[in-house]
Amino acid sequence: MKIKNMSTVLTEADLLVTEAEVGAAISRMAQEITAQLKDTNPILICVMNGGLIFTGQLLTKLVFPLEVDYVHATRYGHEISGAGLNWIVKPQLDLKGRTVLLLDDILDEGVTLAAIADFCRQQGATAVHMAALVEKLHLRKVTPGMRADFTGIEVGDRFLFGYGLDYKGYWRNAPGIYAVKGL
Repeated sequence: MKIKNMSTVLTEADLLVTEAEVGAAISRMAQEITAQLKDTNPILICVMNGGLIFTGQLLTKLVFPLEVDYVHATRYGHEISGAGLNWIVKPQLDLKGRTVLLLDDILDEGVTLAAIADFCRQQGATAVHMAALVEKLHLRKVTPGMRADFTGIEVGDRFLFGYGLDYKGYWRNAPGIYAVKGL
């Protein structure tokens, strides 16, 4: 995809959630996470690459002891749809007997987060929670009724980018949540 085309994607996109609104959602989530997990000695696991911006902004608002790790598992690569889960990096910390909080940019169908959560349980985590900056509202979840334990923003079923979400590998850095025109 040519860079000019990528610039057009942003200029034609619909801004759904402003940067200020995203910041407020992350602050609210931090309060909710603190209330529920502050005494559990949790391991927070960033789901790369999408969860990077969300995780970085959330971590400084969580003022209690915790450890941080990451996973890199993807279904999409630079495509806009995908099938099987591709593990690139698994968690390095010992999850046995620990509370785990998975941090990701989006809960769409939930295939990736469900697989990572199952892996954490198989490694002996006593509790696995999910936090998603954005949760799409639709009926295509891998498990009917699946929801994140902590959600920042709920949106309709459109193709999104910004704040960690990408469009064909680009625009994770967009300052807000945007919907691609026509998708």
